[in-house]
Amino acid sequence: MKLSEVWPIYEQDKTIEGYSRNTIKAYKLQFRMLCEYLGDVNVDDVTTFHLKSYIQKRSAELKPNSLQHTVKFIRAVFRYMHEEGLTDSNVSAKIKFPKGGHRVPKFIAEETLELLRINAKDSLDAALIEFMYSSGCRIGEVYGLNKKDFDFHRRTVTVTGKGDKEREVYFSKRAEIWIKRYFDSRKDDQDCFVCKRNRPYNRMSIHQMRLRMKEVAKRAGVDENVYPHKLRHTYATHLVNRGAPIEVIQQFLGHSKLDTTMVYAHLSGEHRKKVYEQYF
Repeated sequence: MKLSEVWPIYEQDKTIEGYSRNTIKAYKLQFRMLCEYLGDVNVDDVTTFHLKSYIQKRSAELKPNSLQHTVKFIRAVFRYMHEEGLTDSNVSAKIKFPKGGHRVPKFIAEETLELLRINAKDSLDAALIEFMYSSGCRIGEVYGLNKKDFDFHRRTVTVTGKGDKEREVYFSKRAEIWIKRYFDSRKDDQDCFVCKRNRPYNRMSIHQMRLRMKEVAKRAGVDENVYPHKLRHTYATHLVNRGAPIEVIQQFLGHSKLDTTMVYAHLSGEHRKKVYEQYF
């Protein structure tokens, strides 16, 4: 079997397993780059040396965490080929993960958050800022929401996260007020949560929502790079600083592994200092 013939089979299986479109898209890019390096060879002709050579090449181009993702994919796809009987052996079995860099999530200071609130152009900007900050949602989760999804009585909404996993998130009273104002201001009959202001009245793209956030930051005179995912980091950091258990934050964020959430605990020097002061 040629290496290029593996991808359609692998993609089909991962789609059935519930992998998100974005994850499969990222895997497809990884696979294409590997094929470009190795050539469309027979899968049984690929050796551990070939894979290590490719990883060495990529190590000069990627940051440590990105390189880890590359190695993780290579190990996963060659293990899959072996388990499915497409290759005689798993040539990636002896490939070890490189040491990862320590990536500290960037968050927005509370003073900066207030500047963003003050400089919101309209109810849409304010609704986006308040909802994303108080719910901790990913921008892709916000994109998929509809007006009917919001339970204003309980201030909850069910979002579809990575791997098409659903979870219930909460939002603040402040967010509720601005979302209702935004809905009341709309002149369209669309059900989507965030809608374009001009015709055709359809769902606002993720790119357009990001641009709106940057425009708010520009009006506020904020020098730092402001983007939707930074509001999610801010949400998590503020929860840790205010004493929320890390296991609960994991559920709020929709992380499948606690290790992913633990980075916020390491980040939170302010909370650690308060705990120290309780005892000394």
